[in-house]
Amino acid sequence: MSSCALASRLLTRSRSTAVHTSRSRRARAASTTSTAPSSDRSSFFRFTALGFVSAAGAGTYVFLRDAGAGAEELAALNERNPVGTTAKRERPLTPLSTLIRTYVVYSFCSVPALVDWAPGILAALSAVPGLKQVTEAVVRATFFNQFVGGDTAEDALPLIEELRAQNTGCLFAYSVEVDETEAAGHGPAQESRAVTSVHKQVVRETLHCIDVAADYEDKHTTGRTGRRTWVAIKLSAMVPDAESLRRLSQYLVSTRPRVNPPVAFPGCPLPTDLDVLSSPSVTGTLTQRDIAVLRELREDLLVICTRAQARGVRLIFDAEYSWYEPAIDAFTLDMMRHFNKLPQRTKKSSWFGSVRQLEQPSGTVQPLVYATYQAYLRRTPGYLAQSIAAARDGGYSLGVKLVRGAYHPHEVAAHSAVASSSDQSTHSLSISPDAEPPVWTEKADSDARYNACVRELIAAVRADVGNASPTIGVLFGTHNWESANLIVDELVRQGLGQPDAQGVVHVGDEGAERVTMGQLYGMTAALTNYLVDRIHSSSPFVIKYIPYGQLSEVMPYLSRRAIENKSVLGNGTAQEERRRAAAEIVARILG
Repeated sequence: MSSCALASRLLTRSRSTAVHTSRSRRARAASTTSTAPSSDRSSFFRFTALGFVSAAGAGTYVFLRDAGAGAEELAALNERNPVGTTAKRERPLTPLSTLIRTYVVYSFCSVPALVDWAPGILAALSAVPGLKQVTEAVVRATFFNQFVGGDTAEDALPLIEELRAQNTGCLFAYSVEVDETEAAGHGPAQESRAVTSVHKQVVRETLHCIDVAADYEDKHTTGRTGRRTWVAIKLSAMVPDAESLRRLSQYLVSTRPRVNPPVAFPGCPLPTDLDVLSSPSVTGTLTQRDIAVLRELREDLLVICTRAQARGVRLIFDAEYSWYEPAIDAFTLDMMRHFNKLPQRTKKSSWFGSVRQLEQPSGTVQPLVYATYQAYLRRTPGYLAQSIAAARDGGYSLGVKLVRGAYHPHEVAAHSAVASSSDQSTHSLSISPDAEPPVWTEKADSDARYNACVRELIAAVRADVGNASPTIGVLFGTHNWESANLIVDELVRQGLGQPDAQGVVHVGDEGAERVTMGQLYGMTAALTNYLVDRIHSSSPFVIKYIPYGQLSEVMPYLSRRAIENKSVLGNGTAQEERRRAAAEIVARILG
């Protein structure tokens, strides 16, 4: 019997039981009215018990309804996305406790109001002595364990090992980022944190993260190909005050020369962007302290990239809020031009005259540094085209991480605050000079731009295959089934993948070194497993983004995961994950 049929049967049984229970309660209530009234205490306990029974009945009904819907969705997914049974990998059963945790977490994420109130509720509970420990224990047992790999890099290694056994790689990240409330201007003043050296600890931990990733790959791979433990970094966590990045962004937006064709805000980075750091005088919105902080950031990034290059670990520079992006783009381009430099053609003198020859690749991974492109930004199609041309002209390899974007509600709110206020002193983080918000307001627009970028990037990869050293590398980050299938179909159409009779697409080493797909840990496990089954290559083609850090450090990350999953863009991710978890729980119990 299928899990769908079993869930329907249990759902019918649950309804019958609920009706019978309701009739029994009415009969008991009728008999009670003919007797002497009970005490207030017994009435209280009776009504409390009645409330618990009703809640349990309602909860059971919702769960079984979810299980039935989830089983139907999984069956439909398997029908729409078939992969031969002989091609499917053997996987260990997901522990029942993990399935229950997933159901609880995504049930919470399915209620937008709860997600909105969660930061305030957590702050209030954490301020009460005794409740803080209980609150942290609950968050750790649910959201932390669902989305985070562990407290330390070493704690995450068993998870990385487990994923590698399933032919899945890892994008490792020490997950410290700007708090959502602080970014919205409602949290503690940034200056109160500026006196600490937390940002230097982030730099040290990033270097440690690179070493842990490299040590793991050294044990599992040979040479510099097929290494699928990468590291992601956030620049806002590497400065004492993220306002320095915002003020640099303001300066760049107001002083950059216009490019042709024009690119919408946040614009397109130029090689001259960081010249201001060597300027003898302070300019525009920047302060002397900003210049010192940003110079230190550049020095730290040089150290980080040098370590990554020596250890053969690719670096992903994560995107952040649009008011930081001009500065982040500038630093990313600076590192890319330095560490992604391609072998140059040189002239060699001989008795027969000058002969042009190509220097041999240095043996480092290429591209080493990846920039993140957010499809929900209006600028992305033009920015991507400019980036491909600039890399070709500049002689460096372009690293692209393509995502839809994770800060949509904050971007819209920040821009709306500026547009609706006539008071110039009103605090808003948005620095866009455009009348329209920097992000598309409709999800369909972001989807269309993402898919258009997929086609452009895979065509660029196809043109690059055959070069001694890759001139482009792409990480497609998506939880969207349509986009994921489009990526695979484009690989086949461009001749980078060869399908077999089972529906499996075989990607050669040249393609696999240039194209990778990824999802966040704790989300869309069904899509990840499907892609791992459908795409075969000598090294993992799919990687999971695995953050780590102390609970207090990763709270902003967990807050963003909840916000992403509450259907703010209408994609219903949380509800889908909840229903599928319920279906698996029922199948496990009844199987």
